[in-house]
Amino acid sequence: MKRASIFWFTGLSGAGKTTIALGVRKALQQVGLSVAIFDGDDIRSRLHRDLGFSPEDIRLNNKLIAELCATEREYYDVILVPIISPFDDSRRAARKLLAPDFYEIHCDARLDVVVSRDTKGLYDRAYSGALDNMIGVSPDTPYEKPLNPDLRIDTSAMPVQGAVDLMRHFVSSKTKLEDNEKV
Repeated sequence: MKRASIFWFTGLSGAGKTTIALGVRKALQQVGLSVAIFDGDDIRSRLHRDLGFSPEDIRLNNKLIAELCATEREYYDVILVPIISPFDDSRRAARKLLAPDFYEIHCDARLDVVVSRDTKGLYDRAYSGALDNMIGVSPDTPYEKPLNPDLRIDTSAMPVQGAVDLMRHFVSSKTKLEDNEKV
């Protein structure tokens, strides 16, 4: 029976979490591993449509995603979870539920970089006052940077392929899959 290792990506909107996860999934699937991505935007739009972006709703969404990981992990080798996950207490709760095979990945990018990458216009709307509770912008929803993530990727400086390669090697080193030379 499988028991997926969980790689929980955290970082501001636009930090590269989903982009890196997609690249890692492709690389791992090419060597025959079963990989799921539980993307925060996708999960919220499909399963948690009633939740807003208040700190309470964000915490509940993170909790529900962690519970989804717990119930689905027997079907996969690896689960990649790119979500903003701005609150330290939520990340600690996810780790507690999903340990020992839980790894926190901080996709760290400067605010000016994520603003320049913002294809959805979220930061512009937040700065103009048209969007409340923008994580990392609104004082009510700060982004609490992880103090001791299992891996920190500086996505302001590292090219996408470099970040994907770093993450792929990290997955290989933290799972029972390292015997597969192609990973």
